[in-house]
Amino acid sequence: MTQSLPMPVKVKPYAHQQAAFEYACKHFELLETDSEFAFKSRGVAFLMEMGTGKSLTSIGVTGALYLTGRIKRALIVCPLSIVSVWSDEFRKFAEFDFHFKILNDKTAAKKGESLLKMKSEILEIAVINYESAKKIVPAILKWRPDLVIADEGHKMKNHASDTSKAMHKIGAAAQYKLLLTGTLISNKAVDVFSQYKFLNPYIFGMAYYPFLSRYFILGGFGGHTPFIIKSMQPELNGRILSVAFCATKNECLDLPEKTDVIRLVELEPKAAKIYNQLVQDSYAELKSGEIIANNVLTKLLRLSQVTGGFVSREAGAKPELVSTAKLDALRDIVDGVLQDNGKIVIIARFVAEIKAICDMLEKSMKVKYSLIMGGVKDRDEQVRRFQNDPEIPVFVGQIATAGLGITLTAASTLVFYSLDYSYANFEQTKARIHRVGQTNKCTYIYLMACKTIDYKILKALQNKADLAQTLIDAYKGGENPFG
Repeated sequence: MTQSLPMPVKVKPYAHQQAAFEYACKHFELLETDSEFAFKSRGVAFLMEMGTGKSLTSIGVTGALYLTGRIKRALIVCPLSIVSVWSDEFRKFAEFDFHFKILNDKTAAKKGESLLKMKSEILEIAVINYESAKKIVPAILKWRPDLVIADEGHKMKNHASDTSKAMHKIGAAAQYKLLLTGTLISNKAVDVFSQYKFLNPYIFGMAYYPFLSRYFILGGFGGHTPFIIKSMQPELNGRILSVAFCATKNECLDLPEKTDVIRLVELEPKAAKIYNQLVQDSYAELKSGEIIANNVLTKLLRLSQVTGGFVSREAGAKPELVSTAKLDALRDIVDGVLQDNGKIVIIARFVAEIKAICDMLEKSMKVKYSLIMGGVKDRDEQVRRFQNDPEIPVFVGQIATAGLGITLTAASTLVFYSLDYSYANFEQTKARIHRVGQTNKCTYIYLMACKTIDYKILKALQNKADLAQTLIDAYKGGENPFG
C-alpha cells in the first residue's frame, strides 16, 4: 500500500472525483487507510448524482487496479442504451492500455463465445447490457472477471428478479465490484438489499426476509408495503455508507453551475442503413441543384428525423417509426432521475417524437407528465402542475413552442431529445431550468446518434455558428456536408 496514487486518466479530475477514487482505492487496499475505515471491502458504491462524473472515476479505479497488478479482466454491466457510452468514455479518458469488447452479437450463445474468445496481454474489458448478462451467466463465470462494474445499479433493486439473481452470482465470483447509481435509497429503502447483496453481502446478509424484518414493518393496503422502522434508520444508513462514496451536484463545489452531458446512442442496423442511404441521396441531390441555405436545411431536416427515430417515405405521409434507440436511452435517463425522486424536462423538435415520448411515459412507464406543444392551450396550467405537483415528475416540450416565457425550475435536468437549428431557441430552452428560482446546479443531456448529423448540429449551436453556411462551406471544400 502507498500513501498516494495518481488517477490514471487523461484529464485532471475534479476534487470530488479524486476523493471518490481514493475512497475506493483505500477499500481495495491500494492506499493506506485511516481511522474512518472500520473494515476493508472488495465492493464499493459510487452514489454520485448524474453529472458528477462517476464513469470517469470508475475508469480511474479500473486503471489503478490494473496497473498495480490486481486485475486482468473487467466486466461492465449497464442498460442497453449506454453500452456504447462506456466504449467512448474509456477511449477518451483511460490513461492505460486496454482491449475493449462490446458484447452485441445477435444471440446469447454468440455473446458468450465472443466473451470467451477474448485473449489479450493487456487489460480485457467487456461491456454487456443487463438483459443479455443474465442469459450468459455460465460464460461470464467461466471468463472469470476480476472486476465487475454495475452501472445504474438500481436495475437490480428487486432481489427476486432474474436480473438481480444473475448479478448476485456474477458478483460473488468477482474479486472487486463497483456499484454506480445516483442514489441508493430511492423510492423504497428496501431496494438496498439486492444491490448490496451484489456489492458486499456481509453488510446486510444473504437472506432477504431477515433483512426485511430487522429494518421494516409491513403496512399499507393489504399489509404488503414496507415502512422503515425509524429507530433503525441510523443503522441502515450507517451500513449503506460504510462502503459508499456520495456526491450530489450541489455538494461538488468545483462543478460548474451548468454541465453538458452527451449521451451517445447507436441506431439499429435497419435505421442506420436508411440514414446512410439518405445521406448519399441528399448529397447527390445537392450536387444537381442550387446550393442555397434552404436546400441544405431541407435535406438536413430529413436526416434529423431519422436520428430521432422516424422517416417520411413521401411528402405528406405519416412518419414511420424506424428506430427506438433514443427512446430507449431516454427511458433509462428518466428512470434514473425518478429513482432520485427528481424531476426532468424533455425537449424534442418533431411532433412524431413528442407523441412517441408521451406514449412511452404514459403506457409503458406509467409516469404522469405535463406537455406543451403546438395546439396545447392550457400552457399555464401545464407549467403549474409540473412546478407544484409531486405527482407530475416529467415535463415534455416542443422546442419551438416551449422555449419561451415559462419557468421549469422544479427540474435541474433537461434532455434534448432532438434540436432545431436556431441558436436563440437553443439558449432560450436551456434557460427554462437555469433561471431565477433554481437552487440546484443544472445538467443538460444531449441524445446524439453515433456518426450522424446530430454532432454537427450541436457543435454549430454551441459555437453560435450558422449551420447552413457551415455545411455549404464544407460542400464547397469537397466534402459531403451530411457525412
